[in-house]
Amino acid sequence: MLYRIFLISILGFFFFSCEKAAPQKPVNTKAISDSAVLDYKKKLIASQIDSVFNQYQFNGSVGIFKDSIELYRKNNGFSDFENHTKIDKPTVFSIASISKQFTAVLILQEMENGQLSLEDKASKYIKEFQKKEYDNITIHQLLNHSSGLNNFGEKLMFKSGSGFNYSNDGFNALGKIVEAVSGKSFDENMLDLFKKVGMKNSSTGTAFQGQNFAKTYVGNSKLQKVVNGMPKRLDKNEIGIPAGGILSTVDDLHLWNNALYGGKILKPETLKKFMSKSTERQHPVFGTMGYGLGIMTDNKPVSYFHSGYVKGAPSLNIYYPKTKTSVIILSNIADEEKGKSAAFKPHQKIKEIIDQLENVN
Repeated sequence: MLYRIFLISILGFFFFSCEKAAPQKPVNTKAISDSAVLDYKKKLIASQIDSVFNQYQFNGSVGIFKDSIELYRKNNGFSDFENHTKIDKPTVFSIASISKQFTAVLILQEMENGQLSLEDKASKYIKEFQKKEYDNITIHQLLNHSSGLNNFGEKLMFKSGSGFNYSNDGFNALGKIVEAVSGKSFDENMLDLFKKVGMKNSSTGTAFQGQNFAKTYVGNSKLQKVVNGMPKRLDKNEIGIPAGGILSTVDDLHLWNNALYGGKILKPETLKKFMSKSTERQHPVFGTMGYGLGIMTDNKPVSYFHSGYVKGAPSLNIYYPKTKTSVIILSNIADEEKGKSAAFKPHQKIKEIIDQLENVN
């Protein structure tokens, strides 16, 4: 509402001035209005999100983009507290469960190539699933967390297809399926996908050989302890590379969002399957959300997003299709004594700010 009033005022001034001027060529009033609204929106976003950084002493990187236009960008704090290395544009973060959408896309690409069906049983590809209790679990159920699987080897939480249980092991199983049908390692498949999109600074925790990795910490800006073994530890049983082992940057995730939702990676009908709500998740921070295939969904406003958390690294990636807006929030420290909800407070506040702006568009 505020920027609409601003727009009316600036256009009124423009036309009043033109009445006294000599006749000129037709003016593109739409371009003027769009530019004025965009400029005002940038200032509004900056003032509100800067206050989030200040309130929570947020150590991390935030990027907000409308298609290819940068609306907001801020890097704050340290990627290495011991050496006081500042976070900057090339800083590479662990994105944790945001990784799941990448694994889902690899599966969907194999489906498009005719290598598998989403209704195939996982036991067709993975011998560990060839046991009575797991035998009926389908690839689709692994993708939307309706398989009943929690940790592999344990009893199912419910009959496959009848509920929702968020399972890292379910996505790690999907990684094994990708390897089985492609004949290549999961890392090779993922690195090929990054190359296709142009994500030059993204990798997996096991393949990473680059620079600028943000060490992860537990604690706060005054007192922190480094999480040892990163990023290789992302391949450990409690996480797993397909479930949460990707490393990326704000700019690379922006490229990913534009390519994925712009239809440059998946066919339209496949992208629709990816985005369509097929189960429902009770998220510990963001509440009741729909869940597609490796992606969460919301309707007020319409958005597709995923949070991520591994020790010391809370993250959030959101895409609003109506305005083609990406919101990417990456961090490398979490005060675990205050709980996960506290670690995600800056992410939650920023999401609320952009949600409100999207709802008035």
